[in-house]
Amino acid sequence: MTKRGDSGDDKMISTDSDAEGAPLPQGSSEFLIRHATLRQLQLFEAIVRLGSYTKAAEELFLTQPTVSLQMKKLADSVGLTLLEQVGRQTRPTEAGDALYQACRTIFRALGNLESKFADLKGLRAGKLKLGVITTAKYFAPEILGGFCKLYPGVEVSLKVSNRDRAIERILAYDDDLYILGAPPPDELDVEAYPFAPNPLVVMAARDHPLVGQKRIPFERIAREPFILREPGSGTRDTVVKLFEQHGFQPKVRLELGSNEAIKHAVVGGLGLAIQSLHTLTLEGVNGPVALLDVVGFPIPRQWYIVHPRNKDLSLVAKAFLEFALSNEPSVRDFMNRLLDEAGLKLPPASVSKA
Repeated sequence: MTKRGDSGDDKMISTDSDAEGAPLPQGSSEFLIRHATLRQLQLFEAIVRLGSYTKAAEELFLTQPTVSLQMKKLADSVGLTLLEQVGRQTRPTEAGDALYQACRTIFRALGNLESKFADLKGLRAGKLKLGVITTAKYFAPEILGGFCKLYPGVEVSLKVSNRDRAIERILAYDDDLYILGAPPPDELDVEAYPFAPNPLVVMAARDHPLVGQKRIPFERIAREPFILREPGSGTRDTVVKLFEQHGFQPKVRLELGSNEAIKHAVVGGLGLAIQSLHTLTLEGVNGPVALLDVVGFPIPRQWYIVHPRNKDLSLVAKAFLEFALSNEPSVRDFMNRLLDEAGLKLPPASVSKA
């Protein structure tokens, strides 16, 4: 409303009132709509999902003081405490949990709306957001490249993360489609499409004494030091379960956060590693990293293209899904050629859920 001040100047006096002039109660939905922003809700959702102000700030490319300030403003708008610190974890209060569920509903609706807008634009424009686990970065960009040649007007983004973070992104509806290296957890309400082989192989330095030996028992490699991915990696989980199935525990010498770092450590003679064959896509199997002929290997696994079951896929996302699935034979043939060069063979089409 406009009010004339003592000096005679017109000044805007901000008041929160409804159509009849009554003040809006702090914490009402109208008050929240006026004073909270979508950015604040996005920050809040990320904090709850990741359990940390710091991780939320990193994910959204903001400073932690900025995130803290925005959360204070959001709590003031609601009129209730939304977050509390429990040990090292940031967790929602009862009010915060209610707001988190509302945020999930809002962002899901906005995601579906974005899909509808993309449909109106058709395949001449639109946007595709693809989330993949770390190992999929060895082939996903090539598939994206082929897709963009067919539809040059489509804008694409690729988010690479480990399995735990990818599942968090699925729960948050952050992307259109996801590529996982193992079946999604049963508790996820998703559609999953098996897509191309993702064999796991045992890697060693080229000069390792086991290179060239045939049908090496698992018990033999269990005596060697191993290099594992970081906690949260799907490959790491598979390796640990595999050792448990054989009655062993891996002798972990190093834990590293990338496949490339693991390959360098293998070449340096620091230990063996079990990784996806896709990590050797560029250098092949005749370079400094050798593949061991171990009983039970290669372990057959599949790639999966995944999306939340209740997410409306845009025309662009549907087109990419069909395009990616149609590329399965070429990916399979390439994997088989690499194994042939190494003197190994993928077992008949069976899927390991390890």
